Amino acid sequence: MVAATDRPARWRSPTGWPLRTRLVAIMIALLAVLGLVVGGTAALYLKRSLHSQLDDQLDDARRLSRGFGPRPGDQQQPGASGQSQNDGKGVPPGARTDWIVLFLDSSMTEQGGGRVQYRDPETTTTDGRFSSYFERLTDTERADLLTVEPGGGKETVSVGDLGDYRVAIFPTRSFPSGSQEGYIAVGLPLADANTILLTVAGFTGCVVLGSLLIAGWAGALIIRRTLKPLDRVAATASRVAELRLDRGEVRLAQRVPERDTDPRTEVGQVGAALNRMLDHVGSALEARHASEMQVRQFVADASHELRTPLAAIRGYAELTRRSRQPVPDELAHVLGRVESEAKRMTALVEDLLLLARLDAGRPLAQDPVDLTMLAVDATSDAHAAGPGHYWQLDLPDEPVTVTGDGARLHQVLANLLANARTHTPEGSTVTVKVGTVPDAAVLQVIDNGPGIPPELVPHIFERFARGDSSRSRAAGSTGLGLSIVHAVVTSHGGKVGVQSRPGQTVFTVMLPSAVPTTEQHTPYLPRVG
Repeated sequence: MVAATDRPARWRSPTGWPLRTRLVAIMIALLAVLGLVVGGTAALYLKRSLHSQLDDQLDDARRLSRGFGPRPGDQQQPGASGQSQNDGKGVPPGARTDWIVLFLDSSMTEQGGGRVQYRDPETTTTDGRFSSYFERLTDTERADLLTVEPGGGKETVSVGDLGDYRVAIFPTRSFPSGSQEGYIAVGLPLADANTILLTVAGFTGCVVLGSLLIAGWAGALIIRRTLKPLDRVAATASRVAELRLDRGEVRLAQRVPERDTDPRTEVGQVGAALNRMLDHVGSALEARHASEMQVRQFVADASHELRTPLAAIRGYAELTRRSRQPVPDELAHVLGRVESEAKRMTALVEDLLLLARLDAGRPLAQDPVDLTMLAVDATSDAHAAGPGHYWQLDLPDEPVTVTGDGARLHQVLANLLANARTHTPEGSTVTVKVGTVPDAAVLQVIDNGPGIPPELVPHIFERFARGDSSRSRAAGSTGLGLSIVHAVVTSHGGKVGVQSRPGQTVFTVMLPSAVPTTEQHTPYLPRVG
């Protein structure tokens, strides 16, 4: 669920994109901006060029329009479109279809002209000489046309339903009807120019879009091939990350290939730096492992050497108590304390020696072990050691068998029961439960005591971790019992975990089953690690 909700949020921001995607996106964005700039510049230049050509035609039309215009006695004839039209005698030479030529007097009153039209080639006037005529403008079209400043520059005007026109109004004295001042309004349609602009813009857009698609596809291939060395560097780092580096001997054989460590390239610099870092980390891990081995060897040697003097101390203390000569009470008490502390020290030394041997990887016995009988024996011993507790067994109908060291597994259960007896008050109930899950046997020790402090739970299986500050076996423990449990279970390829709350603490041991089974006989299975 988390990955499903995080992915859209990550893709909304470019910072969460892969490097390849960002490079391709940046390249396409730059090419798109470049295409827009080039296409926009070309369109603006073409527009100015086309308008400049129209302006030149307006200047030519001004010159050619002199001497043309309505003549006295010209008759208005109805046009094909229902509007009145003039005979084509006043149409200036060179005028084309849809041009507007309007003759005005000094008061800007229309004296003739209109939109130039050409008759069908098969249609001629009565004298057969004229094939063009003026189509009169509507009031709206005329008003739009006359918004241009007389004698001013050329302007683009939208003339009613006729569309956009390039219009200029020139002063003139060339009316044939007299020499009075007047004006000629000439408008050239922009339809063809706009069509050219739209065609060029559409073609340019298609070319730019196609170029972007090709560039994106080619860029993705090139970038993918270029970043292949980075993938190999990342793969090396991933393989190293999967190694367990916290304990034991670690051999960092993974290195970035030689071809990906060229210092002349950025990826090569990263690869070379990663190799140097792995060299340093490998050296540090070797030094750490050597130091650990020295400490373990020292603990093993010291524990082994201490067993003899401790046995001697205990022997002499016991021999003194058995002497026939009377021993003062004070001396007897001192000797009893010496023997008690010697026993305590012997147990501590034995625990340290066992941990050192397990850390060294000394192989354990691989014999069939019946966990049900082991639970019965260990619970009986615990009942004898703690008669003030209530001890219960929850066993399956069939024996549960695992392969391992029976003595060490008995020690695991004995330590768990001793831990429950030590840290729960008298009258507490301790239940030993044996069951199975698919391909594993489960051993649980459950008590209804006060529970383990939450801050201690993550460290409960560490060495010398204790629930109180006392090191006395009467009041507390040395903190090695549960660490031995963890070490023995781990050596058997199993897992151990704990869940605790006030009123219930559950220690769960999972061991590989000697006989694979799919049956399940454990109603409560907390998480183990």
